[in-house]
Amino acid sequence: MSKPSIIYMGTPDFAVAPLNALIKNGFNVKAVVTVADKPSGRGQQLRTSAVKQFALENSIKVLQPLKLKSPEFLEELKNLNADLFIVIAFRMLPKEVWQMPTLGTFNIHGSLLPNYRGAAPINWAIINGDIKTGVTSFFINEEIDSGKMIDSISVNISNEDSAGSLHDKLMKAASELVIQTTELISKGNLSVKSQELIGKEKPAPKIFKGDCEIDWSKPINEVYNLIRGLSPYPVAWSHLYKENSKIGQLRIYTTSVVSTKSNKNHGKVVFENGGIYIILASGILQIDELQWPGKKKMDVKSFLNGFRSQENLSIVAQNS
Repeated sequence: MSKPSIIYMGTPDFAVAPLNALIKNGFNVKAVVTVADKPSGRGQQLRTSAVKQFALENSIKVLQPLKLKSPEFLEELKNLNADLFIVIAFRMLPKEVWQMPTLGTFNIHGSLLPNYRGAAPINWAIINGDIKTGVTSFFINEEIDSGKMIDSISVNISNEDSAGSLHDKLMKAASELVIQTTELISKGNLSVKSQELIGKEKPAPKIFKGDCEIDWSKPINEVYNLIRGLSPYPVAWSHLYKENSKIGQLRIYTTSVVSTKSNKNHGKVVFENGGIYIILASGILQIDELQWPGKKKMDVKSFLNGFRSQENLSIVAQNS
């Protein structure tokens, strides 16, 4: 058949590049569905999603339903008479939506399924120290991230990758996969595969602030992976102590492993040669980028220019 007409559903930057790929490859995107505008910042001005901004710039119809099951939205969706729905970084769809198009509804997820089903696959792949991940396209069904798989692309994870850099790698891969998958579907050249679970799949649950607190007693590589897996968002953090008193909460964006030799002064913070070093039982970690409460993210040199409390500091209280 000829190229199918499409309704595209997505919200953040991650979903923009695949949408752009569809447009550049001549696919007919009849409309995008994205979240409603939300007030943001001190002025509470309405902020539009990245997908909406791109759609408006490219004269694509925008739908922003408050409820995906509302009769008005379902009727409008039906009247668009699209052949295929594509979902990338949006919301869980009700059956009334995903079963509507004749060619089905597929999603692209930021992992090699069935690993890392859930809200934060990019973060968890790095936190767990994986060296490979990818993107997977699959047909949506009643259970989240569990439908039959259509295609996938693998992506290598370097030891220097953060959640931010891996996000960009996967976004590029998703842009390739959305075209591959759409062409497979339009040609009817499909060989879908069920997700076979063996009980050892890695989960990707939503990450909360408490999950971002650094446990400095863990091996240095685990601490390093946690920090890069949470950078630039939601960001790893730790209390900073002067003796037994908390003096602030550091948000730590990037670090470097300086040594993996065991140390006795676990938890000590050392300021030396213009750098900041955390002494762990299993090594030494250098802080490269950080943020102090009420300040912007900055490199260590900028931070030290305004930070004077450099004696007897620790990331663990003396009595802990």
